[in-house]
Amino acid sequence: MNGDILIYILIAVMVILGYSARLLTVSGAIAAFGVGFFTVLGLGLKGLFILGLFFVSSSFWSKIKSANKSKAEEILVKGSRRDWQQVMANGGLAALSSALYFATEDKLFLLGFCICNAAANSDTWASEIGSMSKVKPFFIKTFKRVERGTSGAVSLLGTSAALLGSFVIACASYYLFHLTEGEFLFILILGFTGNVVDTLLGAFIQAGYQCSVCGMKTEKTVHCGRKTNLIKGIPFLNNDTVNFLSGLSALLLGTLIQ
Repeated sequence: MNGDILIYILIAVMVILGYSARLLTVSGAIAAFGVGFFTVLGLGLKGLFILGLFFVSSSFWSKIKSANKSKAEEILVKGSRRDWQQVMANGGLAALSSALYFATEDKLFLLGFCICNAAANSDTWASEIGSMSKVKPFFIKTFKRVERGTSGAVSLLGTSAALLGSFVIACASYYLFHLTEGEFLFILILGFTGNVVDTLLGAFIQAGYQCSVCGMKTEKTVHCGRKTNLIKGIPFLNNDTVNFLSGLSALLLGTLIQ
């Protein structure tokens, strides 16, 4: 019991540090503690390490700035500081999988936890690293080059980063949970698949807007002090919703295959 208390204190310290470093908002910090709590409940320190690997590595890439990336952030609704919606979109399903593993001890939920983190890491690395590409990406719906940071766009750098992001989580899961080579590939492939689904949703149904003042295409509903005009997608399907749906798709696909 004392050991568990120390672990939860560790989570609280990590969350406070994340807030102090401006990686989390207040709501994001509260949500992050909840995700950490349920992760430790089912999978202990090993699960917390996987979760921390995703959060720390993604935050690291978020903080790296370049001229290209700064311009890309003009397109995005939110910056590198995560609120509760971003935390839950990327970590909520993993926390749920861990809680279900605690209740059932079914390995399916352990693999689900790993897949969710691999998908989240794959997508985040693709977005953060891909936005630093020197070459503008292709929008998969039209195959025309668009601004960096556009949802539904792909580049060689971003795609490579997505595969590497999934690979990192799959490797850590393989060693920490003593998985088989087949389970390693299972996590790797489905994690990357989550990013592919995210890209498809981003291109075809995620909401996109255009500023009525400067003409910039963006995900923001307000730009240059005025409301933007919806030019594609469904209004309530923002980036957080798409992230959640892509992780859910990878999880459900893994459940069906398993």
